[in-house]
Amino acid sequence: MDLIYLDHGATTLLLPEVWEAMRPFHFQRSGNPASSHHAGRSARRALEDARERIAQRLDAQPDEVLFTSGATEANNLAIFGLAGQPPNRIVASSIEHPCVSEPVRQCAAAGFEVQWLPVTADGLVPADALRNVACGLACVMLANHETGAVQPVTELAASVAGRAAFHCDAAAAVGKLPVSFRRLGVTALTLSAHKFHGPKGIGALVLRRGVRLQPRLFGGHQQYGLRPGTEPVPLAVGMATALELACAQLAERHEKVVSLRNHFLEIVRRAAPIVVNGPEDGGVPHTLNVSFPGCRADMLLMTLDLAGVACATGSACSSGSLLPSPVLKAMGVADDALRSALRFTFSFVLTQAEVAEAARRVVDVVTKLRR
Repeated sequence: MDLIYLDHGATTLLLPEVWEAMRPFHFQRSGNPASSHHAGRSARRALEDARERIAQRLDAQPDEVLFTSGATEANNLAIFGLAGQPPNRIVASSIEHPCVSEPVRQCAAAGFEVQWLPVTADGLVPADALRNVACGLACVMLANHETGAVQPVTELAASVAGRAAFHCDAAAAVGKLPVSFRRLGVTALTLSAHKFHGPKGIGALVLRRGVRLQPRLFGGHQQYGLRPGTEPVPLAVGMATALELACAQLAERHEKVVSLRNHFLEIVRRAAPIVVNGPEDGGVPHTLNVSFPGCRADMLLMTLDLAGVACATGSACSSGSLLPSPVLKAMGVADDALRSALRFTFSFVLTQAEVAEAARRVVDVVTKLRR
């Protein structure tokens, strides 16, 4: 049975065009960008060109883009680097990805005061949630990784402007939505290449020019000493290429994914009672969270895997956990729906036929388990 991959929120396949852009830097142009000889200078030019291309697509300045190993490192660097010293106060939404919520909890253990912002039943942080909140650092994601709900980051960041740093995890949004670092008004923003058909192992922290950041790594001068270490030129070139393709094809990809998601929902809804967790419209269409009351999510996940459908119960970073999703719990989802929720994530590379077949397999599995 052919596998149908509906877990593009965990990772996406590398596009051939991206590999072709990276290939020369793996095999022919493999100099260290910190070296002063010709090979090193060639690598440095390619690295800085990639940085400029990424900055342009995100409406940032090239010197505001710091390459990291991915969004997890970038989020940790931003939180620990901007938090200051205890007992400073950190405010974060209750639906953050584990690579944001866990560093915040580490800060709490170190003596920081932490406040978690509640969300609505649709998984949204109210736009005025930070209006009268005193803090040194606020953390709210741009798009939720489990429901696709897009947060009112511009309004939230404006609420604390001039009195607190604002960090935004945009890993689930970049490459799927138009993202302008400047218009969002945030202090720091993170992204990860493998979420938009780029290579694994690279991401970036976009940090507003002039903001002081305490580094977490030491031992090199690269990237102003804020994130030292030899920069991976092939990966940076790959991320820049993938981001350019995503931005150039944004409208076309968005339209296709909306069609795929609606087609999947239509087939499943016709045959099986379901609950959609999060916004049906207005969010990132690539992410669909569905509960199948009367079923257990772990049994659904395993049975669907055997049936050739790859999906998830939450973020890939917590996929080994059998506990109910903290995101859905924060939204107040009822127990039966909470324990029967699955996340299906789509990409433009899927076909209508694949999605229809996946939906039929889901219906078949759910019907059998309910019996």
